[in-house]
Amino acid sequence: MNKQVARAAEALADVRDGSTILVGGFGQIGHPMALIDGLIEQGARDLVIVCNNAGVGTSGLPRLMKLGRVAKIICSYPRTAAVFTELYAAGKLELEITPQGTLAERIRAAGAGIGGFYTRTSAGTLLAAGKETREIDGVAYVFEKPLKGDVAIIEAWEGDRWGNLTYRGSGQNFNPVMATAAALTVAQVQRVVELGAIDPEDVVTPSIFVDRVVEIPYEPPYPAISY
Repeated sequence: MNKQVARAAEALADVRDGSTILVGGFGQIGHPMALIDGLIEQGARDLVIVCNNAGVGTSGLPRLMKLGRVAKIICSYPRTAAVFTELYAAGKLELEITPQGTLAERIRAAGAGIGGFYTRTSAGTLLAAGKETREIDGVAYVFEKPLKGDVAIIEAWEGDRWGNLTYRGSGQNFNPVMATAAALTVAQVQRVVELGAIDPEDVVTPSIFVDRVVEIPYEPPYPAISY
């Protein structure tokens, strides 16, 4: 069994227009830049992007948005890239704001097969509009549905050809939970190691959740990230 693919665009070749894409990372830490470039090369359009934020600068997600390939973004903090502000103000991009903890839990619920959950976050605010609410022990809660992706693109530190993954530091933000919550998970890893080189106790994302692995060492134009 070998899940390793040579090129990012090849690993994403069957992504369809209109797909919901879970994009891992927190800011630029643990962000699958090469896979986003592969998605740009692959050509899918009208994408729904689920991520913590809208990227930084002009590469990665901002470039994907600039090219008009994103129809909607679901995130907790979108104003990290000027291109988002421009497109949203022009009515060219739909936005669904989800508080950060709620976003993570919605994704986790999808991966765990949970039909939804109640949270106090957003109760009594505009973010609760149109959602089921109920009172539990005298406190208002809002019902949130799971958030599943057609595809998850994530970044990891090490991986083997079966798809077992490890992460470093803040690179764990959103990546492991997103790997569990999509029909197809593609992992960009800094290095591919031999089977058995990763201690089973160190595996964060087991191979059962990973469909394809692409080795992307951090070289220009992907500068080393400090953890």
